[in-house]
Amino acid sequence: ILIRFTILTAFIFSAQHLLAQEPSFSGKLIGLPEKTVGVIEKKAAKLEDNLTRATEKNLRKLKKQEDKLRKKLQQKDSVAAASVFADAENKYKELKQRMQNTSLKQYLPRLDSLFTSLKFLQQNPQLLSTVKETKDKLKDAMTKVKELQDQFQKAEELKQFLKERKQYLKEQLEKFGLSKELKKLNKQIYYYTRQVNEYKEILNDPKKIEKKALELLAKTKFFQDFFRKNSMLASLFRMPGDPNDPAAQASLAGLQTRAMVQQGLIDRFGAAALSPSGAVGSGLQNAQSQLSQLKDKVMKFGGSSSDDILPEGFKPNDQKTKSFFQRLEYGTNIQSQKATNFFPVTSDLGLSLGYKLNDKSVIGIGASYKMGWGKGWNNINITHQGIGFRSFVDIKLKGSLWISGGYEQNYKSAFKDFSQLKDKSAWQESGLIGISKVVSLKTKVFKKTKLQLLWDFMSYEQVPRTQPVVFRIGYNF
Repeated sequence: ILIRFTILTAFIFSAQHLLAQEPSFSGKLIGLPEKTVGVIEKKAAKLEDNLTRATEKNLRKLKKQEDKLRKKLQQKDSVAAASVFADAENKYKELKQRMQNTSLKQYLPRLDSLFTSLKFLQQNPQLLSTVKETKDKLKDAMTKVKELQDQFQKAEELKQFLKERKQYLKEQLEKFGLSKELKKLNKQIYYYTRQVNEYKEILNDPKKIEKKALELLAKTKFFQDFFRKNSMLASLFRMPGDPNDPAAQASLAGLQTRAMVQQGLIDRFGAAALSPSGAVGSGLQNAQSQLSQLKDKVMKFGGSSSDDILPEGFKPNDQKTKSFFQRLEYGTNIQSQKATNFFPVTSDLGLSLGYKLNDKSVIGIGASYKMGWGKGWNNINITHQGIGFRSFVDIKLKGSLWISGGYEQNYKSAFKDFSQLKDKSAWQESGLIGISKVVSLKTKVFKKTKLQLLWDFMSYEQVPRTQPVVFRIGYNF
């Protein structure tokens, strides 16, 4: 933490010095954090890899789904099947070519800022620290950001293809009673769109050191001028430039001035033409309104779109857009049984691993270890008092209340070595069902506290008989 603070402090100090040097910008970003460039490179690489796998996976699923549709239609009408899917292979070949030759389909402000900032630093190496590794990482970061940019464009191509293909198949297959299969296709398109939008949200959530560095850089006039001329936005729309810049003056050569346009309107339509109530004035107001709408669309480009609209009667599972590891939920619980003088006799230490089937149900497994502490403060002795294995299911009831159930195998006798655990007769079964209360925590380690009140309905069959009511406190992280 101290090293990060030192690096960031050095960067902020140097950037503030740089601001004081404007407009010459002769200062250096001394000690530009190698970590800052490294963070950008790693994030871009990870997102690009995830997006590539998601795109390829959805393309494979679409082909598989179409193959199922073709086979089902073939059973109903072989001639129609041959006709509907006749050009399917060519359509996929065209998609592949379009994805290989990606053109600009959407504007992502965050990617534009990242790439232009890296390009600026590359073209101004005097602003970087002299460390060779920093310059190498800068080159790698530019490559990864460009690859991520291309992958987002490919994703946009696939989204458009999925949309067109869905509409085509809907028109062709609805009359054959294949609406159920078409709904599966709609779900796939919805989940893919949601997944791409989640990656955009990750992209728009920079880490603190990355955000601070780029914000300070963006405040400089030298960088602002560079961005105005070299960003992706500049290639889409000509941005206002310095009127004293010869290049800006040259780009305006031959264009009519505002006064010339106004005089031309007056000569043709009369003085009322420029009045807000005039026909031309009204047209100009409409044009201005449409321009504002276009501006809003450009600013929203790359965010959520109408593609996110839920298919009719479809309840989405938000966990499906997450990776396997993102759906895992880790937990622990600790329970102690005390004797006298507040000294614990044993402590149960449990670990669990849950998998979120959806937002309202979790299944998982776990293990527990019962540790003995001895007879008192003057006779502390760590011993093995038992071990257990668990499985569980949690189903959301309402709000923070969950219905919990599970099956457990517990070895509740003291043992000195693991060979003793082979005796199956010493293991006891537990069948649990009850209520859990989940409380969210605002800590860096633990995210939730789980309070459980469970009934062991198999306890009555045990010899010796075990406690039928179980109370546990657990923590998820």
